[in-house]
This record gives sequence, structure tokens and C-alpha cells, in this order.
Amino acid sequence: MALTYRDAGVDIDEGDRLVELIKPHARPTLRPEVLAGIGGFGGLFALDVKKYKEPVLVSGTDGVGTKLKVAFAAARHDTIGIDLVAMCVNDIAVVGAEPLFFLDYFATGKLSAEQGALVVKGIAEGCRQAGCALIGGETAELPGFYERGEYDLAGFAVGCVERSRILDGRSVAPGDAVLGVASSGLHSNGYSLARRALLEAYPLDACPAELAGRSVADVLLEPTRIYAKQLLAVLDRVAVKSVGHITGGGLPGNVPRNLPDGTRAVLDERRWTRAPIFDLIERVGGVPHDEMLRTFNMGLGLTIVTAPADADAAIAALRAEGLEAWVVGGIEKGEGEATCEVVR
Repeated sequence: MALTYRDAGVDIDEGDRLVELIKPHARPTLRPEVLAGIGGFGGLFALDVKKYKEPVLVSGTDGVGTKLKVAFAAARHDTIGIDLVAMCVNDIAVVGAEPLFFLDYFATGKLSAEQGALVVKGIAEGCRQAGCALIGGETAELPGFYERGEYDLAGFAVGCVERSRILDGRSVAPGDAVLGVASSGLHSNGYSLARRALLEAYPLDACPAELAGRSVADVLLEPTRIYAKQLLAVLDRVAVKSVGHITGGGLPGNVPRNLPDGTRAVLDERRWTRAPIFDLIERVGGVPHDEMLRTFNMGLGLTIVTAPADADAAIAALRAEGLEAWVVGGIEKGEGEATCEVVR
């Protein structure tokens, strides 16, 4: 009996069918600079160098982590791709860069074209929100490597910024204001702890009173907010010294990443509003508050540092872009490497 690749667990025809299913989702994301669409060996992007005096390319790569486990359990695959894009483009946007294009890697044990198309539909929606082109990707069918119905995701984004407009935090000084920009929830970090705390207490379809009619699955699968377009619009109108993307490590681990040595950010939790999911995790999981702070974004997806005189204008600009924001603290003189303290 002849042995085929399909007998070994890899269905090339199903992969080809997936490519055809995702083309309608990817096509609307293409920008004028894209020279070749989905399906080629490499994505071609002609950078418009006339827009820049000194263009600097900025890249970022990330995954979604164990938030995928919630998507598998809930059988919801159409928004997890937004998270993938968000984790990459937000990282490059906080440097001041415009996201230009995105590539994804989708790996699964047994390929389902329909499931894969739902995932890529979310990736395309994330690219649309970020204003970047979904220029290519890779689908891998790896029999025996993943459980049936499960997959892994990784993404890669490239953007560009004028060298003189790179946000490196060097000009941050004691006395500056720290602004916080609201997150949409947990985003895509801390899910090993969140799942342990919540799913031992509730099934996914439970609707605890704190969640105001939403289920645990609804809140855990809330897509990560993509800030790229709105942040770039604000940077065109207000002088900003530094921006931090609050991901794994929470506020103490991420705010200092774009601050100079000899400074410390002091944030006051009473100055912003956070989604109830954070307090629910802390309560039902018995999670110490310090552990919450260094695991989750605690309601702030971005922090922004401005001169005190620019803080009100920045808040107004952020709100004009549909982003809730507050002055949440300030910069003080510190010792050695930059740090962040959160008080309550």
C-alpha cells in the first residue's frame, strides 16, 4: 500500500483551501506600497522613502500565550487574531512608528481550513484597526505536535518612524506628568494566572455579578485594544516624551522601560478606573495585590509621559480619539535604573 503525506497527517489540499479562504480577509488590508499579495514566497513592500528624511524601521514580534486555551475551550476563534496583531503593533507604535505590514505564523496538529480562516479573519481585522497590511504568513500542519483542535500563533510587524521623532524617553525629567490610557481588559497577558483563578471558581459561561451580565468567556476573550492609529494621531498634535505598552510584568515592569536612569514613576491607583475583571481575579483567586500589579495591566494599556503643561492637551487629544485617559502620576528623581511604584 502506497503511503501519502495525507496518510501521515498532513493535508496539502486543506492548506490550499485555507489560502483561498483567507484571501478575501487579507485583501482589504493591503496598502499602496504592497507589491504582491498573499500566496507568494515573500511579501513585497515598497517603502515610500519620500515621506521621511531619515527613515528608521522598527520591528516587533509576539504571540498570544495561554489566552489561546480560552479560545479553544470556548470554541471562539474569530477575535484571537486581533490580540496577535495588537501585541506586535502596539510595541512598535509606542516608539513612534507607523505599523506598515504584518506577517503571521499559524501552526496546528490537524488543519481545519474553516478554523484557520476564522483566526486569520481576526488577524485581518487587527491589521485594519492598526492601518497595516497583512502581507503574508505561514501555515504549518504538525501531526502529533498539538492536541486536536488546538493551534499556536505568532506574529511579526514592521513599522517606520522618522529618526528625529523616535520616542526613547531621554527627555523625561522629574516633575513630568504620567498619563494612563485605558485598556480593554486583560489584553493578552497573565492568562495562566487568570485561568487558574477564574476557571477553578466558574465555568466559562457563568456570569458573575461583577461582570454586569457578561460571561467569563466574554471577558477573558475581550480583544486587546490596538492603539496605533490613535496614538500616532495624538503624537502629531501634542509633545510626548515617552510611551509605555503595559504587557507582561505589569506597570512596575513596563513603565520604566522607556524612562532614563535616575528617574522613578509614581502612579496612584485611585486616579483611574479599571475593568471589574481585575478585582474578580484578585478576590476569587486570593491573589496578592502586588502579584496583580506585576502580572496584569490593571486597567492601563499605555502610559504616556508629558511635560506638566502638555498633560491636559494630551488627555483631550486622547479622548478625541476615543481613548479614555487620566493623569495617573508623575516622575520623581530616582537612583540608578528607572523604576515604577504604584500606590493606593
